[in-house]
Amino acid sequence: MWSVGKTNGKVSRAVFLAAVNAAFLAVSANAQDLSGLPAQLLEKVEAAWQACSDLDNGQFAVEFGAVHRVDLDGDLYNNWVLDEARFACSSVPSMYCGTGGCVSHFLIGDNIDSLLNQGWDMAQIGPHRVLLANVHYSQCGGISPSPCVVASVWDDDEMMWRSTEAKWE
Repeated sequence: MWSVGKTNGKVSRAVFLAAVNAAFLAVSANAQDLSGLPAQLLEKVEAAWQACSDLDNGQFAVEFGAVHRVDLDGDLYNNWVLDEARFACSSVPSMYCGTGGCVSHFLIGDNIDSLLNQGWDMAQIGPHRVLLANVHYSQCGGISPSPCVVASVWDDDEMMWRSTEAKWE
């Protein structure tokens, strides 16, 4: 699971989390506190940290604002969101974001879904919590930069996000 250097020693998630948090605090005064982060999201952080480290021994940081607690599904309990827009790697400034935006990971219960976006927000429309995400114009059939937004609602019965491509008349 976790190896240290070239030894066969194993490190617990708690020790890894403490080490990563200490590294973040050393790198940035605005580092995000990752204590209490669910395992599914911690795995995303670990993968990003490893990718950065593997590239010219880069220094990785999770800046403040990367972790959000927000009600995504309308049950009045806060879920988790991890925004890679707030990840930083000293080796490659644009490692986690591109022209399509950055990946956000949305965790509801044990379900994690990821979306490449250029920003997101939540809205209440009737009884539904709606995820609004600014996405790349190519997802709207555009061939040049133009506005493009997707609206998604969490379906608790099917445990998935639902969206549609509306047909305008």
